[in-house]
Amino acid sequence: QVQLVESGGGLVQAGGSLRLSCAASGRTFSTYTMGWFRQAPGKEREFVAAIDWHISSNTYYARSVKGRFTISRDNAKNTVYLQMNSLKPEDTAVYYCAANQFGPIVPMTPYPYWGQGTQVTISS
Repeated sequence: QVQLVESGGGLVQAGGSLRLSCAASGRTFSTYTMGWFRQAPGKEREFVAAIDWHISSNTYYARSVKGRFTISRDNAKNTVYLQMNSLKPEDTAVYYCAANQFGPIVPMTPYPYWGQGTQVTISS
């Protein structure tokens, strides 16, 4: 089992940047495919990005964030990051990280473990 804690959310103006972090507990972080999801008020949770457990250069992005967001991981620090650039008001949401041991990075794969979320608010 793994526990996840997100940080780095906040309020920024449109066009700005934020970097979210997700720290994981345990010694097996490198075996988890990690994903970022978000949920805006009144909307369903949606996939944002994922990074493979085995090949860290293997990543997958939602079309809405591709080219603006970058997911990365540091297995030595048990941490996954989401660098968000060129932020837009429609990026406003609670952002969650999730973990799936040995999982594929396709968006619809189930993620058993979730963090508590961090609020990201983009002002226009």
